[in-house]
Amino acid sequence: MVDANTFLLMMVYILCSILLVALIVLVVKLIATVNKLNGVMDRFNERLVKADRMFSVVDMLTDNMALVSDKIVDGLSGIIRRIFSKKKEREDEDNE
Repeated sequence: MVDANTFLLMMVYILCSILLVALIVLVVKLIATVNKLNGVMDRFNERLVKADRMFSVVDMLTDNMALVSDKIVDGLSGIIRRIFSKKKEREDEDNE
């Protein structure tokens, strides 16, 4: 009975050591995978920053274009308003 207990205990120790080695190998591979993933994420973040800069430039450009177009429209509407208001004033003076 002692021999069977000793044998089973040795088998458990051997299996535990094999499991420990397998876990160490898996952890090393996992660390390598995580390092590769960090590199990919770093490159993605760099590209995202470049895209963000590009979109901010485009946003600034469209804001400036909207400002210029608003100024043009305000100027034209002011000119048209002056033209029609002068005609109304002339008509009012003529009617009196």
